[in-house]
Amino acid sequence: MNILVLRALGLGDLLTAVPALRALRRAYPGATITLAAPAWLSDAVSRIQAVDHLLPTEGLVPIDWPGSPPDLAVNLHGIGPQSTQLLAKVCPARLIAHQQWNPDRHEVDRWCDLLARNGIPADASDLHLGATGHRGPAVVHPGASHGSRRWPGERYAEVVRALGPDVVVTGDASEKELVKRVAGSVPTRIGGSVGGLLDLIAAARLVVCGDTGVAHVATAYRTPSVVLFGPVSPGHWGPRTGPHRALWHGRTGDTFADRPDPGLLAITVDEVLTAVADLQGGELWQHNASQSSARATSG
Repeated sequence: MNILVLRALGLGDLLTAVPALRALRRAYPGATITLAAPAWLSDAVSRIQAVDHLLPTEGLVPIDWPGSPPDLAVNLHGIGPQSTQLLAKVCPARLIAHQQWNPDRHEVDRWCDLLARNGIPADASDLHLGATGHRGPAVVHPGASHGSRRWPGERYAEVVRALGPDVVVTGDASEKELVKRVAGSVPTRIGGSVGGLLDLIAAARLVVCGDTGVAHVATAYRTPSVVLFGPVSPGHWGPRTGPHRALWHGRTGDTFADRPDPGLLAITVDEVLTAVADLQGGELWQHNASQSSARATSG
């Protein structure tokens, strides 16, 4: 049996689909499961242990499916119609896709619901990739795909200084200047492989970031994290259990905007550091606390 799954999106999107992918594997243990997703996610896909083949597919483009039509195609990409039409063009014997959905559902539940309605039980908590001792440096990731989810760099820089020297600031090649500005004198990791980023976060003692793929990696590895939310509710995309703190001021907005969302800007440095201290049992930044609090609304 051949199963084709479409999820041609980013790292965080992939990780929220892990429970659905594993549900397909449990339901069809002898099937060959092919995931249509970006090639750069190959290392992450291999760690899910539910997919046999990655079919390089970047966004809503024609799916280059080889051979005879698949027995089953599953749309984990979106509500359609474009994504569903792309799957229909490979002529699967059966196609599972949303016709409508509840916009207030968490992203993980959205795909588990789809499979459950089609007789495939899915466990929304089955999204972890493993764990380590979490003895590595703290990771601060100031970037995001859209400006609406980028907390000001100067505030991230304050968090880095408060956390001390055992910190790594990460970002992709397009975020080089931001990463350097936030890092100051601490080490940076700019670009590099997805596998390397996964390993770094899996071993980290802490992650501080916005609503982006790195936050979902922290969830996948149970790495303690403080995640800053602005235009989108953590009830839709945030961590729900585990050693995580989602900071949100209850405001939603345009996730595709170029400027930081007003709700995101309402989060102060002091709030972030208080959340970090809570995760770490109150052990943090004692000698820096008063300065950080005084500068909490800068930027």
